[in-house]
This record gives sequence, C-alpha cells and structure tokens, in this order.
Amino acid sequence: MSLDGTYDHGNIFAKILRGEAPSARVFEDDHVLSFMDVFPQARGHTLVIPKHSVARNLLDEEPQVLAGVILGVQRVTRAVRAALNPDGIVVTQFNGATAGQTVYHLHFHIIPRWDGVALGRHGAGGMADPAELTALAQQIAAKIS
Repeated sequence: MSLDGTYDHGNIFAKILRGEAPSARVFEDDHVLSFMDVFPQARGHTLVIPKHSVARNLLDEEPQVLAGVILGVQRVTRAVRAALNPDGIVVTQFNGATAGQTVYHLHFHIIPRWDGVALGRHGAGGMADPAELTALAQQIAAKIS
C-alpha cells in the first residue's frame, strides 16, 4: 500500500480497539492503547496506537492527536525499560509498505534491545506464545507511572 489511501475500519488494530480481537494489553489512557506485538522482533516488543484516530500513518495524523500519542509512547517506553532492563530501546514508526508498514493504523513500535541478541525481522517471525505475551504485558504494566 502506498502512503495515501482510505482508512480501513477492519484493520486488526481497529478491531483490537473495538474489543473484537484479542491483545495482551499493557496500558490505556484517553489517548492511546498499548499492547504486545504478536509477531515480536525482540522480547518485550510493544505497540502504542492512538485510540481516537483514523490516520493510516504519521503523515495523516493531526498535530493535537500526536501530542497525546507521543507522550503515551514515552510513558510505555519508560515502563519497558524499568521492567526489562534492556541495553537499548528502538522506538520506530513505519509509513507505507515500502517502509515496512503492514497495518494501516498509525502505530509506534517499542523494541527493547540487548547486546549480542539479534533483532528479528519485522512481521516475519512466528507468532509469539499468548501466555508469554500476557506475562510480559503484566510485567511492563506494573512499571507504568
């Protein structure tokens, strides 16, 4: 898909927001929902999405919405750090298929990194164990401040 297009209300993140699809939820406030990536690139790979948005990517989003979203991203990133003690953290966001975007609802990836541990390919690894994702979500959620 290109950078331009119509928002698909049937995308998986829209379904998660409506409670029509399961997720290992980490955090929720008025602006964002955070949950574990089911195809993680690393242990603790967490996603943050805007709750009240039909933006397909960063370029589509209104500035006032982005303010609340990025504060949510920072809050969850701090909790990932506190819970998992990584050596580094990648915070990334894709715009368009060529850039690696596979779900067309604005979202941010929080990916903990450890020295000597290879990063998995985006969207190419196997699906994670739901019980493990739930445990990680709870561990990270416990560090939200």
